[in-house]
Amino acid sequence: MVDVFADAINKIKVYENAGMYECVVPSTKLLKSVLEKMKQNSYVKEYEEFKAGKFASVKITLSKRINDIGVIKPRYPVSVEDLQRYETRYIPSKDFGILIVSTPVGIMTNREARERHTGGRLIAYVY
Repeated sequence: MVDVFADAINKIKVYENAGMYECVVPSTKLLKSVLEKMKQNSYVKEYEEFKAGKFASVKITLSKRINDIGVIKPRYPVSVEDLQRYETRYIPSKDFGILIVSTPVGIMTNREARERHTGGRLIAYVY
């Protein structure tokens, strides 16, 4: 695995499309931050970190609300003024999904970044 985060997001997408209720992926700080934002927006029910031998994993309870999820590569730097352009590119309609942005303040959604008037790098999209 080269990109653990991208593999975890892809596994969530596959399990969601297959109609499964739980998914287990390797744990990273970035993934846990993104899962917290997804939980706040009701895209996942809950997640729990556990140790399986030497490595930590995350057990995710899916909510059956994800239509599509993906990682944005390359991770574009985006200012507050440019957020609208990327929203129309990755989200099908207004107020239907979220962009996840890594900012100097921390991981946040596109709405939170606009409210705080801060830019960052695009990480993923969910709708």
